[in-house]
Amino acid sequence: MHFVIIGNGITGVSAAITARRLLPEARITLVGAESAHHYSRPALMYLYLGHLRYADVKPHADWFWAENRLELLHDEALGVHTAARTVQLAAGPSLAYDRLLLATGSVPRIPGWPGRQLRGVQGFYGLPDLESMSRDTQGVAHAVVVGGGLIGVELAEMLHSRGIHVTWLVREGRYWQSVLPAEESAMLEAHIRDQHIDLQLTTELRELRGNAQGRVQAVETTTGQVLPAEWVGLATGVQPNLVLAQAAGLATDRGILVDEMLETSAPGVYAAGDCAQHRRPAPGEVAVEQLWYTGRMQGETVAHTICGEPTPYRRGEWFNSAKFFHLEYQTYGRVPAQPTAGIASFCWQHPNGKHLLRINFCGADQAVTGVNTLGLRQRQDVWEHWLREKTPIGTVVAQLAAANFDPEFARQHEPAIRRAFAQQFPSIAVEKPRRKGLW
Repeated sequence: MHFVIIGNGITGVSAAITARRLLPEARITLVGAESAHHYSRPALMYLYLGHLRYADVKPHADWFWAENRLELLHDEALGVHTAARTVQLAAGPSLAYDRLLLATGSVPRIPGWPGRQLRGVQGFYGLPDLESMSRDTQGVAHAVVVGGGLIGVELAEMLHSRGIHVTWLVREGRYWQSVLPAEESAMLEAHIRDQHIDLQLTTELRELRGNAQGRVQAVETTTGQVLPAEWVGLATGVQPNLVLAQAAGLATDRGILVDEMLETSAPGVYAAGDCAQHRRPAPGEVAVEQLWYTGRMQGETVAHTICGEPTPYRRGEWFNSAKFFHLEYQTYGRVPAQPTAGIASFCWQHPNGKHLLRINFCGADQAVTGVNTLGLRQRQDVWEHWLREKTPIGTVVAQLAAANFDPEFARQHEPAIRRAFAQQFPSIAVEKPRRKGLW
């Protein structure tokens, strides 16, 4: 069998490695237009910061691919002919396939602002974007970041590390308000401003202005400000890359439509990762999942199906993590930005404004439903166990030390958290704390 994968990101590579383990004799070809090798997208920021070398962003050594008989083609797929089961390439001959996986990822979503074509204006998604940013921010004194979320904070930190004054425009009234409750947003806003970032909420971009050489030099905002900007980063979100799928006549909506086996509307053609959209997502889950870990899971799952072991995709408990200028954020389960009927929410904050713990639980049976933390590192396996087993909130609060993943000599906040819980929910009994590591 010839298994062709278009896209050499985390989804495509996870599928290739899993398929090689399951079918040692299969031919497996990875086609990537962006780079000749797989690299870690989350690590790009640290290349710019100087914390990593270029070689460090390659999770697998150069010998790995030949050793595992995984063919890498640095080429662009121009078309897919599903009836003939071939892929047309820009430079090389067409590839015949038995099974095809589209792992084409996302592309930045850029609104139609006047001046968006100016030099020094860009999104930030992949290696070419990092190369452009590294080149175009040399000697820059003022930059503007447009859009909140995780890419926005990455850009702000990257620019700040080089002594560039950063103005950050966020259209919402509070930071990441579609994801975070108000207390988390407020803590992050204060933390970001403590880093000397000019965070401007309820402010949007109206126009980008250039100089005679075609480079951006200023932006105008919806509040009437004209801000100096020799470089502008557009962190206005991403959208599934559908170019190849639509040209091939596959069914698409916001993403490439797939069933629970991640198969598209064409037999033998699958889609996974950022570009895929689940036709029938599970209750409480989203149709388009654009996270590193879900991309990896989808790649591993679809490989089993392609290799003759039909396996429906099941994401399991939701989780995510990020850093905001050294302040760590983790979330497990479901913690909606707005209060939810039938769900109670316990929130503890340290007076120093650098630590927060929120636990949501069902008001009926007191089972925990989700957790947010800022500045407190938690163990994923413990929280997955508590969520899966619908552990009562009283038990979780008593056993919080089991989930603590902070360094050995870091200050422990569990006693203060238990006291705060007793004050907020005096009618809920908390068990006697057990020794750390037991749950």
